Amino acid sequence: MRRFLATLLTVIGGVAVVAGPAAPAHALDDGLARTPPMGFNNWNAFGCDVSEQLIKETADIFVAKGLQAAGYEYVNIDDCWSLKERDAETGRLVPDPVKFPSGIAGVASYVHGKGLKLGLYADAGTSTCAGYPGSLGHEELDAQTFAEWGVDYLKYDNCYNQSDGSQADYIRRYTAMRDALKKAARPIVFSICEWGSSQPWTWGSDVGHLWRTTGDISDDWTSLRSIIAQNAPLFPYAGPGHWNDPDMLEIGNGRLTPVENRTHMSMWAMMAAPLIIGTDLRVATAETLSILTNADLIGIDQDRLGVQGRVVANADGLLVLDKPLADGQRAIALYNSTDSLATVQVKATDTGLRRAGAYQLKDVWTGAVTQAKNVIEAAVPAHGTVVYKVRPIADPGIAPAVTVGASVGTVTPDAAAALSTTVTNRGSSPIRDLRVSVTGPAGWTATASTPARASSLPANGSLATTWSVQAPPDVTAGSYSLRVDASYVWGARHRKTDSSTLVATVVTAPVPGRRYLSTVLATSSTNAVGPVEIDQSNGGAGQGDGNLITVGGSVHNRGLGTTTGSEVRYYLGGRCTELTTGVGIDDEDKSGSKATFTVYADDAVAGSADATPGAAPVSLTADLTGAAWLRLVTTAAATAHTDWVAPVLTCGDGPVLPEERTLASFETDTEGWTIANADGGGTLSQTGAFHTHGSAGLLVQAPVNGNWFGRALASPVDLTGTNTLKVDLRSVDTGTVGEIAIQVGDGWSWCQGGQWTWTNAGASRTIRRDFDQISCPTGVTLDRSQVRAIWVFLNTGGAVQIDNFRAE
Repeated sequence: MRRFLATLLTVIGGVAVVAGPAAPAHALDDGLARTPPMGFNNWNAFGCDVSEQLIKETADIFVAKGLQAAGYEYVNIDDCWSLKERDAETGRLVPDPVKFPSGIAGVASYVHGKGLKLGLYADAGTSTCAGYPGSLGHEELDAQTFAEWGVDYLKYDNCYNQSDGSQADYIRRYTAMRDALKKAARPIVFSICEWGSSQPWTWGSDVGHLWRTTGDISDDWTSLRSIIAQNAPLFPYAGPGHWNDPDMLEIGNGRLTPVENRTHMSMWAMMAAPLIIGTDLRVATAETLSILTNADLIGIDQDRLGVQGRVVANADGLLVLDKPLADGQRAIALYNSTDSLATVQVKATDTGLRRAGAYQLKDVWTGAVTQAKNVIEAAVPAHGTVVYKVRPIADPGIAPAVTVGASVGTVTPDAAAALSTTVTNRGSSPIRDLRVSVTGPAGWTATASTPARASSLPANGSLATTWSVQAPPDVTAGSYSLRVDASYVWGARHRKTDSSTLVATVVTAPVPGRRYLSTVLATSSTNAVGPVEIDQSNGGAGQGDGNLITVGGSVHNRGLGTTTGSEVRYYLGGRCTELTTGVGIDDEDKSGSKATFTVYADDAVAGSADATPGAAPVSLTADLTGAAWLRLVTTAAATAHTDWVAPVLTCGDGPVLPEERTLASFETDTEGWTIANADGGGTLSQTGAFHTHGSAGLLVQAPVNGNWFGRALASPVDLTGTNTLKVDLRSVDTGTVGEIAIQVGDGWSWCQGGQWTWTNAGASRTIRRDFDQISCPTGVTLDRSQVRAIWVFLNTGGAVQIDNFRAE
């Protein structure tokens, strides 16, 4: 569960570690959760603001708005429902009489009266994540209490777990509650919520009915993409009565786009995941409700075979899942995690489909029915997912599946950009009179330079067309939609048009001033290994897998992390005069190779320098006067980790932007930092071993169960005009996870942001949380003009180094 507000001291879970496939243990033989549970949980939308009224209103909405009819069954209460102390005489948990005047039993009776079921939250530690009594050592009493109250579902969290970190301890603690629930003799679905810390998919199937496989989900694309990547490979471990749980749904909470919301629902259904709604259903839009009640997707998720979709293709951010269904069809998901329109495909015979003359495809979002000869394919929008229900057919007699793919280069106001379209007939017979067109916003033009028409296109045939796209001269930087239409005739005389929308990125010359180059949008980048990283090194093939740039022992929080064989391009439009940068081989490099760094102004070399492993950064200055384009290139005999250290682009006068305000830098001492919970453990001291600002930082010895480290400010600080809080951090020997918090206003209200998480020791990075990612208690406004204290939460034990807590 997400840590929130109610207490200074919280504990945050780790990252799931994906293991190779193995045969799961035997599932609990109790008849429960034969399909993934469906329901609601209040945490994502309300945190600790849970009440009897909210739960009853949600149950009413389940009935009134068709959610119950769609299959949603459990109305679940999360943390903060009880008093802070157990009953002194009985030792039992006590529902908060203000929040739940009818008690949990009364709420259960109301929910049961609607034909629904009630879920409750508890914790396999001494306290819940929000500081309420945990169930460690009280398992039998609590299980009996839950049964007597009429609870049907138990989410069992992992905070304050007093664990030694071993898998055996996790199994022991969760098995204790399993046995207690069995002894209580009431059917209760048991949801293991230990954040994937001990690979519960390898042991959880004879302990619980579902288990979290990842850290907490957040309402943003980065979190959604990461969780899909972690949970999708775990398909061998799921089945009736035992499910991988990638956490609750964020659909409807506002930060995901409509395309991302549909991907969320699509991938959870394909992964046979529990569908637990996490939004305020009292104000849910018609679009949100239509996504949550999509009958085809719910049918895929709830299919009685109980098979999680198998990964059949996974490359370059494109993923294909194949899920068999009880009626003999297959659900095929084509998922695009990249930032551009992409064509995703799989041969029918590479899935579980038998060989046939053709295959019928039903798009579960649009309802469109088409047929394909032998390739299942779609042009999938950025962050999107197309799901087909597929079955073999003999005589098609239906419209062919036609893929309209496209890609476009970066657009500038003063030059045409290249756009390419590819229309492919995946149907089993030819299409005729194909006409392709491109339409952009008002003032845009698209001119074909190769044929955009074809008299016929055979099965699996394609028409590729090159276009020149021109934006109007007064266009501003941003993203613009271009629609590609393919009109054709199929069958006797049926004319049909298929379309795709792609996003064109317009770049304009940098605004006057001086800026760190890592904050300027590159028009394109190529790299020998993985992506070019912003303000960190290139760790490998994955996005964000590097550390803070470290060259010759010095650590830097601004720059570009590349590998040799890289090229990064920027549009300058003749407005800039100079680039100053350090260049060097990152200390994580293992190649031992020297490298050459070259700066090009248009096609002319404007500066060049060689760097040697282990040496300090070499200074490089390049004259860019009048250049339309800037290119950064690195070369070497081997693939080396090459860093552009704190590069500054000059396009005018003034300070280097973005400006930052340092709130703690630890240059003289610990600057009054303290430990929020003195009994919770931990120590603080100054260190010279890690610093990105000045010559010193802070060394924290964090307890296993975590603590908040920070201080009250001498006087309220006005951070009006800033958008982000940042702190540089390096884990030392055990890895760490944590959060950022601030206290604001005269009431010193506690507001905190979403967690960061990783497991590897020695990792370093800049932690950043935008103010709109930081949550305050209900009724509290995050007043940036009255910041009174700053805090960082750290746990998992071991040493952690931090420096340069700042606002940008």
